[in-house]
Amino acid sequence: MIFRPDNGITPLTDSFGRVHKNLRISVTDRCNIRCFYCMPESVEFLPHQEILTFEEISKIVRVVAAAGVDRIRITGGEPLVRSQIHRLIEMIREIDGIVDIAITTNAILLQDQAQQLKDAGLDRLNISLDTLDPKRFQQIARRKGLEKVLRGIDRAQEVGFKDIRINTVALAGITDSEIVPLAHFAREKNLTLRFIEFMPLDGDQAWEGDQVINGENIRRVIASQVGALLPNETAHRSQPSVDFHYADGRGIVGFINSVTSPFCAACDRLRITADGRLRNCLFGTEEWNLINPMRNGCSDQSLLESIRLGISKKKAGHGTDDVQFQRPHRAMYQIGG
Repeated sequence: MIFRPDNGITPLTDSFGRVHKNLRISVTDRCNIRCFYCMPESVEFLPHQEILTFEEISKIVRVVAAAGVDRIRITGGEPLVRSQIHRLIEMIREIDGIVDIAITTNAILLQDQAQQLKDAGLDRLNISLDTLDPKRFQQIARRKGLEKVLRGIDRAQEVGFKDIRINTVALAGITDSEIVPLAHFAREKNLTLRFIEFMPLDGDQAWEGDQVINGENIRRVIASQVGALLPNETAHRSQPSVDFHYADGRGIVGFINSVTSPFCAACDRLRITADGRLRNCLFGTEEWNLINPMRNGCSDQSLLESIRLGISKKKAGHGTDDVQFQRPHRAMYQIGG
């Protein structure tokens, strides 16, 4: 069966009326650095045969696109360590209904791949960068690489990427002093800067609430030390970032306050892990196996029904502020950012 966006298929709606239009797909659990808020120092990665193929990923995208999903985010691990990742971008670009393809990367390999990604049809880049200090970078990432990241950003702009977002995890006692330098850096480079509150998805399972820097506090620091900020118009009601623009017009700063101000009420995201499991929430504890049915020859309709089942089980919120909150058994690198 060939699906089309106008074929009348019912949208992917959960029991709270949230329509899901945003799919995040992890293409690998492997990474070339070891940021402590994402993965442990020592890791046993999935065998290659347990990872979704590009063809399997494309099948999933085609099926959900028929039900209204129109935005795709490629994640990992580090997606640029996946061989020929630009081919997957090309395959997704050809699917009817997909209007936006983004990738989240640490940018260490971006200098060499930026042109291929641009030519393949990638729309946007989200680049993880928590510090501009080489020593602090190594403290967080447990690897060197800051200069490669900065060269990757420059190269991405050279090849024509306009919408580049810098994602910074705010870590109390570690990156407090990085707030102002990163804000100036983003303004000078014409990059959108977004601060993400540290979430309980670290590989070492050492997260504590006092390690979170409240996004509102970061906003006050930037407004007082960098430039006055004014509320920005929201592009999508479901977007996780609360955005502001500088009063002088030179840049945008966003705050993803997932711990202190959850945005679950408008969530339209679903996730596929690198090993082909559907997750209806970043903090969910339940998964739905899609890879086995696909490898056993399931139909598109059967695959779509499995996805609908997972979405129907989505809770009203992620519950991190609940005393009964249970951490997911997987860390961020195993889920996909």
